Amino acid sequence: MEIKVLTSDDYLQSIKLSEYAFQYSVPESDIPKRLEKLKKHRLLGIFEGEELASKLHILSLKVLLGKTEWKMGGIAGVATYPEYRRKGHVNALLKRALADMNQDGSLVSFLHPFQIDFYRRFGWEIISDNKKVTVEKVHLKPLDIQPGKIGRHTEKDHTLDIETVYRQYAAMHSGMLARDIDWWKSSVYGSNFAAVYYDSTNVPAGYLIYEVKDKIMKVEEYVSLTNEARKGLWNFVCQHDSMVDKVELKVSVHDPFPYFLKEPMLKTEITPYFMGRIVNAEEALSSYPFLFSDIDKKVFIHLDDSAAPWNNGTYLLSNQGIKFYPVKEGASCLTAPKRGLQMNINSLTAILFGYKRPYELNELELIKGDWEEVDELEKLIPAFKPLFYDFF
Repeated sequence: MEIKVLTSDDYLQSIKLSEYAFQYSVPESDIPKRLEKLKKHRLLGIFEGEELASKLHILSLKVLLGKTEWKMGGIAGVATYPEYRRKGHVNALLKRALADMNQDGSLVSFLHPFQIDFYRRFGWEIISDNKKVTVEKVHLKPLDIQPGKIGRHTEKDHTLDIETVYRQYAAMHSGMLARDIDWWKSSVYGSNFAAVYYDSTNVPAGYLIYEVKDKIMKVEEYVSLTNEARKGLWNFVCQHDSMVDKVELKVSVHDPFPYFLKEPMLKTEITPYFMGRIVNAEEALSSYPFLFSDIDKKVFIHLDDSAAPWNNGTYLLSNQGIKFYPVKEGASCLTAPKRGLQMNINSLTAILFGYKRPYELNELELIKGDWEEVDELEKLIPAFKPLFYDFF
């Protein structure tokens, strides 16, 4: 099965495959813009004769773990025509994408799954959840008046203040995209508004990304650095009570919303959102901000990764750095070692992003080893709060 790196000659076929698979139409007037956008992607495809049968896109992006920045390969546009499905095309494309991303220096890869179980087979794991809160008009009750003010913006008058708030907020979380101004304008705004909260000293301390349409206010991002900003932004939402019948807000699962409202008994839905996976475990572990300062013990991790075999082996974690002992040809990390923790790449990914703690995964029997060693690993992992607001 030959996998081809698509060129501009193949881009129209790629657009047509996306239209068919994802059931939408690109207006003729938008085709040039789409073709230009594809130049920033790495497209892998499999042809059946002259027809593009399957393809996927790799976006070159960056994500943050606190203040640590990792290069990330974003997987998008995975599609196959029905007549070519169940022939192993996507299996081959994903493994080739992993090899290409590893070669390109990406430490991690993110994607939005159509089915979580499918991508788990290739090492991707859930790394963030969405929390959606629905507020009916009757509950749009403002809190105490805050001393700050709101500044509204659109893509055309984008302000760097919102980027400043986002960077500070991202540093408090793990997995958030390192956005540049092009991403803000092409992938965040769209037809949305931005409302920036400025405190009494005129310092930006929070923002909303939202739209008001058909009597519904949809808040796509609710970001606050202070409780004053959190309340000030809520009061701004309440000022739309004459325009809407309800408000739908997406907030971090770690945010106290709606606990602080006058009526917090609101419909709240939490669903898995984005998936991620470590592409190069040695590099990721070597740059990870482990909490070694007060711990002098060593932790061994025996890692299994069937889709990216360069990760297979034993990793020694200590305050002297990370040492990697690749698995010998013909051997396997599945055999029971005398010391250390056994896990697959999915579990390692969930741990490093803070989506699951070692204690939890041990209880679920997704980490195998002595309790004392699980406890040692638990103490090394920062209390990260995973969050991903974007989509691709």
